[in-house]
Amino acid sequence: MDRIRIRGGRPLKGTIAISGAKNAALPLMTASLLADEPLVLEHLPALADITTLAHLLALLGVESTEIANGEAGRTLSFHARHIAETTAPYDLVRKMRASILVLGPLLARRGSARVSLPGGCAIGTRPVDLHLKAMQAFGAEVELAGGYVEARAPRGLRGAHIVFPKISVGATENALMAAVLARGESLIENAAREPEIADLGRCLAAMGARIEGIGTETLRVQGVDRLHGARHSVVADRIEAGSYAIAAAITGGDVELIGARLDLMGAVAEMLGEAGLAIDETPRGIRVRRAGGRVLGVDVMTEPFPGFPTDLQAQIMALMTTCEGASMVTESIFENRFMHVPELVRMGASINLHGASAMVRGVKTLKGAPVMATDLRASVSLVLAGLAAEGETVISRVYHLDRGYDGLEAKLSACGADIERLRD
Repeated sequence: MDRIRIRGGRPLKGTIAISGAKNAALPLMTASLLADEPLVLEHLPALADITTLAHLLALLGVESTEIANGEAGRTLSFHARHIAETTAPYDLVRKMRASILVLGPLLARRGSARVSLPGGCAIGTRPVDLHLKAMQAFGAEVELAGGYVEARAPRGLRGAHIVFPKISVGATENALMAAVLARGESLIENAAREPEIADLGRCLAAMGARIEGIGTETLRVQGVDRLHGARHSVVADRIEAGSYAIAAAITGGDVELIGARLDLMGAVAEMLGEAGLAIDETPRGIRVRRAGGRVLGVDVMTEPFPGFPTDLQAQIMALMTTCEGASMVTESIFENRFMHVPELVRMGASINLHGASAMVRGVKTLKGAPVMATDLRASVSLVLAGLAAEGETVISRVYHLDRGYDGLEAKLSACGADIERLRD
């Protein structure tokens, strides 16, 4: 099993190209099931999750062809000319929670779907009940049997009025993809507003969908009989950009994030500014550098967009371990997303957990240590801590990183980090 070794203490200086967003690419790939013409996606990151979903789509009958592969990411064509299979099996779905996003497109296009209950990072229960209730609102018959969601709509889906009782990114995406081919009008309220959902909406519109309110909490959709092919570029990964911005902060570096968008950073940029970072737009992206001495402690609470993203909670906590003063980090999205805390403590961090909050008192220096990654975002928080620590840090179970960070070691090395992958 691969490990990553880091010798810390080197300020990062240089440029890092930001990849296409994993959390946008995955629903965009499943949207290819909605049309019998090719959907060409540009700026796709080279990630394990992308490969896993491509394998699942191939099983369902989607032909994928690589058109280009360069510095700007990969360009792939996904052609669902015929959907040969409507079952998404456990062996593939267990690897990645986003596989549940085939449910809406399969129901909308074929009138049936059998999808294994999903897996993914062990950061909470993340139930699929909102997905299932949305499909039922569209007129589908839904039941759980043998670990599978079995849904049928032999007469097709009909427009529905859906009011989500709580914000759910995945359920919003599934409902939106189902609505575009449902008969009549659909109204989706309390929809998630993440930039990745807006990116999905723009792609669906390019395919012929009729959607109003893209980027807002209310989506109004007029169903159409069919969608056509399109070409779409995946939005830049704001989580990757935030992670590397924090890398610049924790090492006292100066990094330009090529392709990053400040308008997508929102609460992250505001929080880093309060902590003492200078963040400026450049013609190519965003420049991040430490404005003064040590980073200042700031309180952080995760919230749905436009609030501070849960996917950056572990990373900001790593930064706060080196801050001046104390900070409170509160997780309001997932109930089990502090598994990185014991590993950071092994490196000398001062963190006390109080339910859904962590009190972090900054220490002068972290110390390198052997640590273990427990999930995707926890793993990159340990990389950040290792970059700042004295001595050597070895991180095991780094396969989590390969699910969400394209070329992490190469990007950091190019900015002066002493980091390498150890292949056992």
